[in-house]
Amino acid sequence: MKLVVAVIKPFKLDEVRDALTSLEIHGMTITEVKGYGRQKGHAEIYRGAEYVVSFIPKVRIEVVVGDDLVDATVEAIRRSAHTGQIGDGKIFVLPVEQAMRIRTSESGEAAL
Repeated sequence: MKLVVAVIKPFKLDEVRDALTSLEIHGMTITEVKGYGRQKGHAEIYRGAEYVVSFIPKVRIEVVVGDDLVDATVEAIRRSAHTGQIGDGKIFVLPVEQAMRIRTSESGEAAL
């Protein structure tokens, strides 16, 4: 099993969720985060004063999938989150040693 973590632009979340649902991936964790990278932030005006926002709002998606679905999951996220603009995000894949569904005590891929 692998943990696929993607940090994407917030307005792309519905498209990514739809793409993952089409792969029969129904469980995911979503967190609103802020990040700093090549996008560098932007200037905003508040009450007549201009200030720089260094951290850009993003959405972090975490999905645990079986090894056979990793490539399809990464490609679905990449395709649906892509805008071609700087700040589209990143995808990380990490190993998962164990998973357990608390309610039924199922473990391994059965817990997904």
